[in-house]
Amino acid sequence: NMIFYGPSGVGKTTVANIIAHQTSKTLYKLNATTASISDIKDIIADVDTLMAPNGILLYLDEIQYFNKRQQQSLLEFIENGSITLIASTTENPYFYVYNAILSRCTVFEFKSVPAAQVRKAVDRAFKISGADCPEQVAEYISVSCGGDVRKAMNACEMLLAAGGENITLEDAEAVSQKSAMRYDRDGDSHYDILSAFQKSIRGSDPDAAVHYLARLLEAGDLASACRRLLVTASEDIGLAYPQAITIVKSCVDSAFQLGLPEARIPLAEAVILLATAPKSNSAIRAVDAALSDIRNGKGTQIPSTIQDTHYSGAKKLGRGGYVYPHDHPGHYFDQQYLPDDIRDATYYEYGDNKTEQLAKKYWDEIKK
Repeated sequence: NMIFYGPSGVGKTTVANIIAHQTSKTLYKLNATTASISDIKDIIADVDTLMAPNGILLYLDEIQYFNKRQQQSLLEFIENGSITLIASTTENPYFYVYNAILSRCTVFEFKSVPAAQVRKAVDRAFKISGADCPEQVAEYISVSCGGDVRKAMNACEMLLAAGGENITLEDAEAVSQKSAMRYDRDGDSHYDILSAFQKSIRGSDPDAAVHYLARLLEAGDLASACRRLLVTASEDIGLAYPQAITIVKSCVDSAFQLGLPEARIPLAEAVILLATAPKSNSAIRAVDAALSDIRNGKGTQIPSTIQDTHYSGAKKLGRGGYVYPHDHPGHYFDQQYLPDDIRDATYYEYGDNKTEQLAKKYWDEIKK
C-alpha cells in the first residue's frame, strides 16, 4: 500500500495506472472530494469475485478529504490484503492522513518535473498533432508550467485549438499565464515558501530572501509577506538593531497603501535590510523562558515591595518598602523584583552584537 504525495501534474495517477497494469489487478478509482463510504462498500463487494479475479487496486485521489471514519473503513481490507491501496494527495500526508493508514503505507514524494523533462512531453504533443512549434515557444511552455506536465499539455492543446499554424511566443505567454509557480494559500507549499523566506533572512542571504518574497508577491500574497517580515524583525534581528521593526513597519504600511505591483519596492527594501542586519534572538529566548516558568506554576507571588500601595489599607497588608531608583546614582537601586521562588532566574542574556554589548557594558558599570 502506498501514498503518493506531490504537486499536481507530475504523474501520480499515471504511475498508479502502470502498477495496476503490471500486476493485472482490477483498478478502481475514487476521488475523495466526491466519494462516500457507500462507494467504498460497492468496491469491497467485488472482492473475491469474477469482477476482480486477481485482486483490487484502489486508487484514491485527494485522500486528505476523507474524514477519519472514511479512512478507517479501508483498514480491514488493507490489513488482509483484499485491497491494495494507492492514495494520492497534494498535501503533506503526515498532516492529513491518519496514523492507522500511514503505518500500513509507504509514502512516496513526487517532485515537480524538471523543465528539460517537460520539454520532451511538449515536443511529443506537437509531433502527434503534426503542427510545427518554434523552439522558443516549446522552451517557454516547458519552463512556465512550473513542473506540472498537465499544465504544459493544456497550454499545447489551447495553442493547437486556436489554429496551430503560426504559433508565436506571445500566444504561448497568453495561454500559460502565471503557471510557473506552485502556490496554494492554504496548502503545504504556502508554508514551505514562508518558512524558506524567514530562514533565508535569518541566514543573512539577501538573494534567497528576495527570491521568496518575489514568489509570495507573484502569487498576490501581500499579507503573508508583510506579516512574516514584522515577525522576523523582532524574532531574528531584535535588539541587535532595535530600529529594524520601526523601519519594517513603515515599509509594510507603505506597501499596503501602494498595493501591488508598487508594493514590491518597499518590501524589497525591508527584506534586504533585515537580511543584511546583525542578528539577535535574545528577546524571544527571554520571553519564552519566562513563559515556560509561568506555565509551570512558578512566580505567582509578586514581592510586597513592588505591589500597589495606592489605597488606605496597603500598610496593614504588609505592602510597601519600595525604593525609587531615580533617587540614586545611575538611576539604579539593587532590590528584588522577581517573586521569591524565581528570584535568581535569568531570562535575558545579552546578545554578542555591538548594540547589546554596549548596553551590557553600561549596566555592568552601574550595577557593580
